[in-house]
Amino acid sequence: MAFLPPKGRTGLARIVAAAGYSRDGLLAAFRGEAAFRQLVALNIVLIPLAFFCPVSRGERALMIAVCLLSLIVELFNSAIEAVVDRISAEHHPLSKNAKDMGSAAQLIAMILIAAVWGGILLG
Repeated sequence: MAFLPPKGRTGLARIVAAAGYSRDGLLAAFRGEAAFRQLVALNIVLIPLAFFCPVSRGERALMIAVCLLSLIVELFNSAIEAVVDRISAEHHPLSKNAKDMGSAAQLIAMILIAAVWGGILLG
């Protein structure tokens, strides 16, 4: 199997450039997406709170992981919405489905936070 030559930068320069793109993506999400800012605020509360809960290290890690997962899901949801909006502002059933599915993924991520935190703290 033949491999294609790498695109653009390689090595450390590629890692530095990728970190810059990631920073730009986080800034774009924070500046342009109210839902992302709300989740960041929730994480600012929940993640430190996890360190004050009388739980095992594994439970604490899980509590933090589901919080961070919600941010990841919101980034994907925002990316889907941006791509759909970029393609066309016209109402189309497939565009609606794509946006609704991204929203549903975020709802499930939020349910996961409640289930994990509730299960650990109340269980």
